[in-house]
Amino acid sequence: MTSDTAAVALREITADTVRAVVQLAVADDQQGFVAPNAVSLAQALFAPDAWYRAIYSGEELAGFVMLADESLRDPPPPSPAVGVRRLMIDARFQRRGIGRAALQQVIAHVRRKGCFTALELSYVPGPGCPEPFYLSLGFRHTGRVDDGEIVLELPLDSA
Repeated sequence: MTSDTAAVALREITADTVRAVVQLAVADDQQGFVAPNAVSLAQALFAPDAWYRAIYSGEELAGFVMLADESLRDPPPPSPAVGVRRLMIDARFQRRGIGRAALQQVIAHVRRKGCFTALELSYVPGPGCPEPFYLSLGFRHTGRVDDGEIVLELPLDSA
C-alpha cells in the first residue's frame, strides 16, 4: 500500500462535513459519469436502503460512496441485494489508489454482512469510463444494461 491508500477511511457524513462533501467534484471530462454528491445525498434521504460514507485520505476529504443495501429495509427481503450506486473521488485525489482502497473497503463491508451473493454496480459507457478499474477489482459483465448503464457484478462467494 502506498502512503495515500494506507490511510483511506470511510466515515459517516455529519452536519459538520456535509457541505464539504457536496463541494467535491470529479474532473470536467468525468461529469457525465457520476451524479453530483448533492443529488446523491438528496436521493439517500428518501431511500430506506441507502448506505453512504465520505471517503477520506488521511484527514482530507477525498470522495463519496453510496450503496443500495436491501438488508437495511424493514423488513429486509429474504434474499437482499446490494449495489454500489455512487463512487466518486474528487479530481484532486484521483490516480492515487484512493478509489481502489475505498471500493475494497466497501467490498469488505458487504462481505462482513454475510447476506449477499454479489455486489453490483453500473457505469455509463464511453471514453474514460471506469470499466477497466472495476474489472481490475474482479467485477464481471452481467450482460445487462440498466437505463443505458452497463451492469457489472462481483461474486461474493469467494474471499
